[in-house]
Amino acid sequence: MGALRKVKNKRRTRDYDQVRADIDSPRHLAQYQATKDAEDLPGLGRHYCTECSKWFESEYNMKAHTKGKNHKRRLRLLREEPHSQRIAEAAVGQGAPDNGKRSEDGNVEMQD
Repeated sequence: MGALRKVKNKRRTRDYDQVRADIDSPRHLAQYQATKDAEDLPGLGRHYCTECSKWFESEYNMKAHTKGKNHKRRLRLLREEPHSQRIAEAAVGQGAPDNGKRSEDGNVEMQD
C-alpha cells in the first residue's frame, strides 16, 4: 500500500490556486522556481509550462505539450473563477449578492 501512495504523490502537480497565483504574480512564480535546483530539472529548467507547472527537456517537447489535451483542459479550468468563501456563502443564501451595493448602515440595496 505504501508504494501506491508514493507513485500518486510523485506525479502530483501544483493545485489550481497555486498556478493562478503564479500567473497573477511573477514574484510568486519566481519564489517557486527558486526552490528548485536547475541541475536537477529537465532541460536545466529552461522550458517551463506555467499553467501545468511542468518542466520539459526541449522546446519541441513543450510545443507538443501545448497542443495536447491535458494542457488545453488545464487552461479551461484556469479560466473559470476560483472558489471562494464569498461564493460559497452566496450559494446558500448567507452572503450578499454581487449586484448589490452596501449602504452606510450595512444593508444591501439592489441595483437595476
